[in-house]
Amino acid sequence: MAKAPLAGLSKTRLIPRLGADGAAALQSWLLGKAVRTAVQAGLGPVTLWCAPDTRHPDFVACRDQYGVSLKQQPETDLGHRMWTAIRNSSCPDGCLVIGTDCPVLESDFLRNASLVLKSRQVVVAPAEDGGYVLIGLKESREVDSVFFEGIEWGTERVMSQTRHRLEAQQSCWTELQALWDVDCERDLLRLMKLHPEVETIFLEGSS
Repeated sequence: MAKAPLAGLSKTRLIPRLGADGAAALQSWLLGKAVRTAVQAGLGPVTLWCAPDTRHPDFVACRDQYGVSLKQQPETDLGHRMWTAIRNSSCPDGCLVIGTDCPVLESDFLRNASLVLKSRQVVVAPAEDGGYVLIGLKESREVDSVFFEGIEWGTERVMSQTRHRLEAQQSCWTELQALWDVDCERDLLRLMKLHPEVETIFLEGSS
């Protein structure tokens, strides 16, 4: 799931720090890393669900370079957009959904999540800020939307509310190690320490 790296659309909470163009450049870097990670995991077909549409040059470049499919996200809330992606998965035995905000999400982590789905209905990787960075569901075409309805998306309550849904449905699920994503300036500093080249990329984008 990805927003196009457009000034004013992506990484808006970092615009005061980076400027709109710099934030868009950061999103472009995160997008490329997420797609490479998904493809290198080698788990099956990868679909890039794009917002607001599939026409951005970065999306087209991902399709041409990595052979991913492009689909447009529906104009609804995040829960319905994720549910739509899962229901339309070409892998009937299970589907993993990730965003582009988690730079420490690596291919081995995705492979482990896929292994979990062989024996569990659901796998979730929490984010340190209270959301989650990955959700996977077995038998993806049969999944009910209940896990994605009425969640306060974008808040620190997302993961706790999702746990309650999973428990209420008596789901057989596994929660993986919590990871961090890039939402605020503190996260940005962690990213630059891990990937020093990123600072040059978004400074060029803001010039």
